This record gives sequence, C-alpha cells and structure tokens, in this order.
Amino acid sequence: MNASREALAAALAGRRIEAIVIGASAGGVDALVELLPALPPGFGPATVCILHVPADRDSRLAELFAARLPLPVREAVDKAPVEGGTVYFAGARYHLSIERDRVFSISCEPPVHYAPPAIDVLLESAADAYGAALAGILLTGANLDGAEGMQRIKQRGGLTVVQDPNEAQAATMPRGAIRLCQPHLVLPLAAIRALLPQLETT
Repeated sequence: MNASREALAAALAGRRIEAIVIGASAGGVDALVELLPALPPGFGPATVCILHVPADRDSRLAELFAARLPLPVREAVDKAPVEGGTVYFAGARYHLSIERDRVFSISCEPPVHYAPPAIDVLLESAADAYGAALAGILLTGANLDGAEGMQRIKQRGGLTVVQDPNEAQAATMPRGAIRLCQPHLVLPLAAIRALLPQLETT
C-alpha cells in the first residue's frame, strides 16, 4: 500500500497545512514515539494528538512527549487557542473538539465508540474549523473510531493519511477509515514519519 512518488506529490500539491490532527488507539503510544520526533524545531502547524485513554486514569502523554520533542508540548485546555508550532494531547475523560474560531473545547457528552475522548469528535470539529488547511492522520486502533472523522476531513478538502493496516499493531481502525473514505494516502509508519516535515512546506 505504499504510495508512489507521483501519488504523494499529487496529494500534497498546492496545500497549505495549518494544523495536523493525529488519532490512534491500541498501539498508538508506540506509533507516536516513532512518529512525533520527526517534527523539526520551528515546525509551523499545530499538531493535535488524541488517543483513547481509560477513564479511570489521567493522561500522562504530554509529560511523556515533552522530553522527546523539540517543540512545546501541552495538554489541550478548554477555551485555549490552538497555537501553531505546538504539539497538543487530548486529556482523559472528556471529549476534545476545536471550535470554528480555533480554540479548544472540552465537553462531557456520552462516549462515542465507547470512548471519551473520541477521535471522531476531534477530527470532525477540526475539519469544520480548518477545511483544506487540515491534515488528518489515523493510526493503529482496535475499533472504528476515526473513520467518520477522516471522511469529514476529506469532504472539507483536507488531506487524509492512514497507516497501512498490514503493519499496524491493531488494524481495525485504519481498515475502517480506508473502507469509508478512501484516504489520499495509505502509508507505513516510516513513510508517515518522512511525510510529517513536508506538511509545513506544501
């Protein structure tokens, strides 16, 4: 499922990415440990990461990655603006979304796909806030959360990238997105890592 150079160039042509949203579930921490260090110092777009976190524990992801990345890393906070050049993580127990004026919103609606925070909630709201200036990346996971969010991103003109399910620790999530929205790119993790720095310069 590796994309050809032509397909990659076509997917990136003419894009100006202002924000990246990355969703994952089972196996997602390992995937992000491989991916996120590819972000270079001074990287311009905001990067918002969301993983399923058990409701009975706090998320320590921002703390974990702050020591690994050359960019500011924060847990997303209600009503805070989404700032470029920053990596954000969704916290536990609440849904995270991005309002049209590009501030974070945290809410306590019922679980979606058994989860707060739900990937679909973030991706769909980000698609409405950023339109064609958004890149959505969906990684390994064991349920179908994220597929509808990736579909919304594509409908709004954003770039959609899905991890190759053949190498994902849990293939259900990427396969669901591929079936529903036919993403622009289906790539192994190493190729997504190589793609990330390019999203600033398209």
